[in-house]
Amino acid sequence: MNTLKVKNSKRLESIKAAHQSERTSFSTRMEDYLEVILELVELKGYATTLDISRYMNVSAPSVTKMLQRLEENKLLEYEKYHGINLTNKGQRIAHEIIQNHGILLEFFEILGVNHETANKDAEGTEHHLNQKTIKQLRKFITFLKSNPKILNDFKNP
Repeated sequence: MNTLKVKNSKRLESIKAAHQSERTSFSTRMEDYLEVILELVELKGYATTLDISRYMNVSAPSVTKMLQRLEENKLLEYEKYHGINLTNKGQRIAHEIIQNHGILLEFFEILGVNHETANKDAEGTEHHLNQKTIKQLRKFITFLKSNPKILNDFKNP
């Protein structure tokens, strides 16, 4: 019984440590907004509250509240009825999330997961992995792609 308590205690400490990391200082939802804003700006040249509410499937007032939060965290500059501009820090985080998504999507598809499921899983996971883990996944994907026999053997045992 004592080993179970020690195991649980270690698990609790690891959860605590994970939630104290710099990565979790911004919520997943905040990162989703940054990602959508960046994608809209790259697609249309600008992002509006209405566009964001459509893509995030939330009300315009909810978007306004989140934009204010993002501005307080110095991730964007927002002026009501004018424009939404990501700061350098906001752009960096958004690009990182998009890159993480692409790496995870590719990894899941290599594993044989269909695109739709892989995309959903990547969306759910992209916010929670350490950059060192993402880097190792990228290296592993590169290794697999440079060794087509291994990749083929995995896909067709």
